[in-house]
Amino acid sequence: MPKPTTAVHSIHFEDFDGSEFERLVFAYHWRSDDWRSLEWYGQVGSDLGRDIWGVREDGTKNGESFCVQCVNRKDLTFRKVAADISKVLKAPNGVPKRFRVVARCKIAAQMRDKIKNHVESLGVAKCDTWSGPEFEEFLRKNAEPLLKRFVEGQPFPDAPEDLKKLAESSQPLTDDEILAAFARVFDRPAFYTPIHQESNMGDFKQAITDTIQALGTGIWKARDGHLIDRIPSRHQVKSDALRAKLQKVELALSRLRAKYDEMITSGVLRRCGCDSPNCSIYFFNPYHAAHELERLRHEVLVAFREAHPAFRPPTW
Repeated sequence: MPKPTTAVHSIHFEDFDGSEFERLVFAYHWRSDDWRSLEWYGQVGSDLGRDIWGVREDGTKNGESFCVQCVNRKDLTFRKVAADISKVLKAPNGVPKRFRVVARCKIAAQMRDKIKNHVESLGVAKCDTWSGPEFEEFLRKNAEPLLKRFVEGQPFPDAPEDLKKLAESSQPLTDDEILAAFARVFDRPAFYTPIHQESNMGDFKQAITDTIQALGTGIWKARDGHLIDRIPSRHQVKSDALRAKLQKVELALSRLRAKYDEMITSGVLRRCGCDSPNCSIYFFNPYHAAHELERLRHEVLVAFREAHPAFRPPTW
């Protein structure tokens, strides 16, 4: 049977605010080119006309200095671009070799020529403009996972380094690849260090919370809150049976976290009592109460092994 006709709908960039648009532009450029450096200035409210500034590898000694101006407006005006390039030329970075405008709207040929001629007359070697439809085509061709995340409303991080990690990550396509990504999340001390020898029970709870978030949303963070990677969530698994098994894993993690909270509230698990806010020492009373957390953690790992039999957690 012939495949049914499918329609590819245009992306409505106007549904997203300026900061979200800049995040997408930054992530796309980092993913699609080889950079010596790339910085996002829009996040700090820079008024120097340069939302993004970088040095692109081009085989020369100094590379290609590159300025990107993001324009998430209904219309692109020459006045806006002229004002921005004027600010760029006065900024500490100096005159870029290339100036690029990425807009959400369509751009007429006459406007492109006017912008190009003006920018290059000021000493910039190259100037190009991308309309919204053109940017969308580049995204579909070179960074489909980024576009998918953007359209589905998955939040992009604020920090440039975290944005770079997001841009570099590839979206696994098969259920086996997704399970392998989840296995990395479980390969951490919180899941194999004996409870009595856990150096910080507060960090233990945070690790459990981070794992629940990774399974449910695909946002995988370290204990200190930094983004490690973006992976698929359990909801993106294709197999109904496997999704059900992963849901059991998430429920088992939630029971483990709930038992920890219950022990803290009841006083079974308590801090040592010193005045230091950074103290990591906890006591169990009664001592054998730690076995309950061990049991619930074991249930988590058993549940994950049922979903991913190849998983072998490290042994202490």
